[in-house]
Amino acid sequence: MVDMDSPALTARAAGLESCTRCMRVQEPARNCIRCGAPLHSREPHSLQRVWAWLVAGMLLYIPANTYPMLRTSTLGTTSESTIIGGAWELVEHGSYGVAAIVIIASVVIPILKFIAVGYLALSLREEDLASAHQRQLLYEVVEFIGRWSMIDVFVVAILSALVQLDFVASVNPGPAAACFALSVAFTMLSAQSFDPRFIWDVAEKEKRE
Repeated sequence: MVDMDSPALTARAAGLESCTRCMRVQEPARNCIRCGAPLHSREPHSLQRVWAWLVAGMLLYIPANTYPMLRTSTLGTTSESTIIGGAWELVEHGSYGVAAIVIIASVVIPILKFIAVGYLALSLREEDLASAHQRQLLYEVVEFIGRWSMIDVFVVAILSALVQLDFVASVNPGPAAACFALSVAFTMLSAQSFDPRFIWDVAEKEKRE
């Protein structure tokens, strides 16, 4: 009869390693026998890279929201708008749905990602009320939604390509576009640098104690 209270046998305890690229579980070696990626029982300096990329992304997120995201020229008159300012203009024109998408994708999701990645990193050092399964699920959600944070940059790129009518009307990206794109990229790199296997190491340690 299986004892449900006994800890599950992990690959590390069994003397095996899993490839983070193709997920093959195999005996310890320098490279994966399937895809050739370097094998590590745990990614070295994972937390240092997580914090480095996360801090860089947070610092760039400040100018991404304070500098203009879009510069619009109409008959010689130029106007600039930030992310929040652009969303407010959409609200004034009655485009509530589009404004909500911009706010969620460009403000809510990036801030929640900062909090989630920081929380995951801190949860490896201190006791946490959330279970290992809940933290693993949070990590997978952060990985999944990361790509959708680029919606503002995509909109600016499309408008800049389509609306170029010389003196009549033109749309060009502002300095915030580059800052926002880099902020999102750095946050994605931060999440990818996080080794979720540490979550289960901490869970096993807490269970033993």
